[in-house]
Amino acid sequence: MASVTIGCQWDLPRAVVVRHDLHVEAQQLHRVVSDADGVVEQVVHQLDHACVSCALREDIIPTLERLCADGRWEAVVAHLPVAAEAVQVCRLLELDPTTAPHARISSVVTALEGSTLAVDLLGDDLLRERGLHAAPDDDRGVAETCSSLVEYADLLAVTGASDAEGRALLRALARPGVELVPDTSRLDGRGLLEGLHQHVRTEAWVSPTRPPTVPLVVNRHTWSLELSSVRPFHPERLLDGIELLGSAGVRTRGCFWLPTRPGDVGVWDGAGGQLSIGTGSPWGSTRPFTRISVTGTTASRGRIGRLREDFDRLLLDDAEIEARGMLWEAFSDGFEPWLGAIRRAAA
Repeated sequence: MASVTIGCQWDLPRAVVVRHDLHVEAQQLHRVVSDADGVVEQVVHQLDHACVSCALREDIIPTLERLCADGRWEAVVAHLPVAAEAVQVCRLLELDPTTAPHARISSVVTALEGSTLAVDLLGDDLLRERGLHAAPDDDRGVAETCSSLVEYADLLAVTGASDAEGRALLRALARPGVELVPDTSRLDGRGLLEGLHQHVRTEAWVSPTRPPTVPLVVNRHTWSLELSSVRPFHPERLLDGIELLGSAGVRTRGCFWLPTRPGDVGVWDGAGGQLSIGTGSPWGSTRPFTRISVTGTTASRGRIGRLREDFDRLLLDDAEIEARGMLWEAFSDGFEPWLGAIRRAAA
């Protein structure tokens, strides 16, 4: 991140750089603002709670607005805390333009270390194990976080040596058309000002309810599998066998629904054998469906057939639909710890 930031500053001599570093244990946010003439300001901000959300609200967004409104610089390069996702900044500015009326997002750049791409995107390390957690209770995995950063990016910048498999994995996860710069010395900082970020298109790509695409894509180094059905998962079988789809060595994301919760979108987000599930916006007028997108490398290609079988096994089968239908009356389904209480019974 520092290497890419310096490269941008070199290409944009009339830009100002604001770097935020979050120190969780000390509950501090360090802010350094600099331009071509040197350090403009350096501040240590004490937070009530050391987390990215607090940092965004209390300092990051207000600082971006202040620098954009200042008028001395043509651009602001925002170096967010490590493991903080740009999606939080982009959504806030898009949903409430009054928060920072002088600021607009031109491009979102994700910077990664080339020599560890496969491990960072599919491994089982926790952010906490690397000292990169963004809050005291941040239990995210490195793979889940890096994959999300890649999927939201407008440009990917890789430092250090990278192999063909790692670069192929980046392209498989990134939004179609996103540029991959395998050498940061070739990064065009001025090109980032041309407005690479398209909020609607980006949000559509990362949306859990993105429509299913090509069922299977197999390349030399990677593969992507779309598992989809209009049927819901069987609550009990999913609870017992969720690890069948959320296993190690692959990136999984998408949506699902349960017959006990017909109005709720179940959000699925996993990587490296770690899985997060939760509840998104209601389905509304959209017909519920289940879609899990799985991406892996050559090492896991032999699991493609088994993943399809396991996915089908977790869905309601013909006999269950005939006996009970697609909607079930229930007061509990075992998913309350992750999805909350069942809000309404099926009709």
